[in-house]
Amino acid sequence: MIWIFLGILFFFLFLGVPVAFSMLASAIGLTFALGIFDGKIIAQNLVNGANSFPLMAIPFFILAGEIMNEGGISKRVVNFATTLVGHIKGGLGYVTILAGIMFAGLSGSAVADTAALGAILIPMMASRGYDLNRSSGLVASSGIVAPVIPPSIPLIMFGVIGGVSITQLFMAGIVPGLMLAGGLMIAWFLVSRKGDFEVIEKATGKERIRAFFQAIWALFLPIIIIVGLRGGIFTPTEAAVVACVYAFIISVTAYRGDLKLKNIPNVLVNASKTTGVVMFLAASAMVTAWVITVAQVPEQLVSYLTGITENPTLLLLVLMFFLLLVGCVMDMTPAILIFTPVLLPVVESVGIDPVYFGILMIINLCIGLITPPVGTVLYVACGISKISIIDITKGIWPFLAVQTAVLILLVLFPEIVTVPLDWLYE
Repeated sequence: MIWIFLGILFFFLFLGVPVAFSMLASAIGLTFALGIFDGKIIAQNLVNGANSFPLMAIPFFILAGEIMNEGGISKRVVNFATTLVGHIKGGLGYVTILAGIMFAGLSGSAVADTAALGAILIPMMASRGYDLNRSSGLVASSGIVAPVIPPSIPLIMFGVIGGVSITQLFMAGIVPGLMLAGGLMIAWFLVSRKGDFEVIEKATGKERIRAFFQAIWALFLPIIIIVGLRGGIFTPTEAAVVACVYAFIISVTAYRGDLKLKNIPNVLVNASKTTGVVMFLAASAMVTAWVITVAQVPEQLVSYLTGITENPTLLLLVLMFFLLLVGCVMDMTPAILIFTPVLLPVVESVGIDPVYFGILMIINLCIGLITPPVGTVLYVACGISKISIIDITKGIWPFLAVQTAVLILLVLFPEIVTVPLDWLYE
């Protein structure tokens, strides 16, 4: 049954059929193989897949990100980061990483963060003598911090599909996300020492204070979300609504002038298009999850993998290697939707915390976003910098290596994730 499911799925994917339809085809094919096909049940599971309260967080976080991009929040965050570290040698690289951390707490989307960072910083870095391949690689690598630090759309999807607490996932992602950013800073320090860059003039105290107050309303958003979730004031879905309303209010009041009322329909349309794609994917994944459960695919996989090893660390290393390969050939969203219901029973069978595994899986698939040939974030950065995928791959490898090292460190030392989670979610 495992091979029937995967065979049908990848057959349609290689034909270029959209992922959602490929998942539905594999689910339907599996029901025929089991002799239980019923169109009504397929339709019912498809509707129920989208009819989920936690999934409602996704359209609101997407809308909040669209409002913030249109409202000029991005450039204020970058300006604030520039006043802090722009004057250091290779300073714009540190600005990119620091802004990436700030952006991560605003949108929760790697593609959105990379597009926003790249549009501002790649031209700045190119004009000051930075290597374009390396700069583009750094921007792409900084963008993948977003799905790890809350709020995170991929963590919401993992939580919904796997039945795992989204609030716990959000809390567990904070330290690993900061570690990824810290690793990037170390890597950038090492690769930028010999660079011949034009250094930005050091900002005065007044300029830093002015930039801080210009960005402060944007910087409050992740704090509001984390404090609200930590204190039980609202659920992740309610946090998404709060983010949306807050982004709109500060865009039309504190940052008045950037978000024009005439542009709001376009913002809503863009958010709706993205939401439609994501929600249909989620609904299709629910159908697939139901069918593979009925077919006992997870049980078969548990039996096979635990027959190889029951050591949790070794099993995690095997799964991480498998997911790294998956990330090279499949985008993050379908990978989460397809493999979460398959792999979660495997890790739970050997006593691995599903929240901890969720963080590892998301980080792993984030790395896939910056690996060819399917790295979505790579193509976004290439489009902005107008370089080839081969050129950006030459520039990204130090950052890719350090983020993979962080992943291995988290596998070997689970306490890095679990101990802060216990403190944040007690």
